[in-house]
Amino acid sequence: MNETDSVDKVKLFDEKGLRLDGRRVDELRPFKLEVGSLSRADGSAYIEHGRNKILAAVYGPRELHPRHRAIADRALLRVTYRMGTFSVGERKRPAPSRREHEISMVIRQALEPMLFLEMYPRAAIDVFIQVLEADGGSRCASTTVASVALANAGIPMRGLVTGVAVGKAGGKLLVDLSDLEDKVGEADVPIAMAFGRGKYTLLQMDGKLSKDELAKSLEMIEGAIEKIYEKQQHVLREGFIQIREEIGESEEPSSEDEGDGPDTEIPGADTESTESD
Repeated sequence: MNETDSVDKVKLFDEKGLRLDGRRVDELRPFKLEVGSLSRADGSAYIEHGRNKILAAVYGPRELHPRHRAIADRALLRVTYRMGTFSVGERKRPAPSRREHEISMVIRQALEPMLFLEMYPRAAIDVFIQVLEADGGSRCASTTVASVALANAGIPMRGLVTGVAVGKAGGKLLVDLSDLEDKVGEADVPIAMAFGRGKYTLLQMDGKLSKDELAKSLEMIEGAIEKIYEKQQHVLREGFIQIREEIGESEEPSSEDEGDGPDTEIPGADTESTESD
């Protein structure tokens, strides 16, 4: 059975022309982002995008082992993308697949241009991505959550990277394909973009689109990427505010310490600036 026969046999739109989950052609699936999900990682984030559930953890910069892999003028970014054996309908084999190795490489290439790796020569920055549940577009959602985890770890970045796919199914261009739309569709175009800088860091295509369809797809995708980008900024801002408040609370003197002795001041010290440091 070819792709055209598959599309003809599978219903992708209702009587009103909406997709099976009620979305318009240019509408994102529901999504949420969280930061600081893992206390032992240097940075972490969690995303739910549609039914995708993905966790990302960042460790580093740290000493690179084995040392012969060290790069003299920059850090080595290592990305490991793995799908849980329970993340798909049929149990996945535990051993890393060729697809997982490929997606690990693709995500690394999408993230690298936005990182100041030259600040950490001969070091390693490790990004581990675990897919708990997969529902189409996992490489794009993984890119999004990995970028947030890197920022949460305090890795200097030129900008956040946001990923989302566009494609063609049932003869229509669609933003953020579901698993069904991806499987029976005519084309799938995963895209990652540094929205704040207006630069694409990932553009792949599986299937065929005309030149005009590709141009239209890129127009459709920008609005979706902007929404996710704004959410990335929001959760990071909220995370940093929470950390700042926790640090402030830990630095406040306890009531037992008040009045125990004479106050001492360091000449020239600014109390407010000391607390903010």
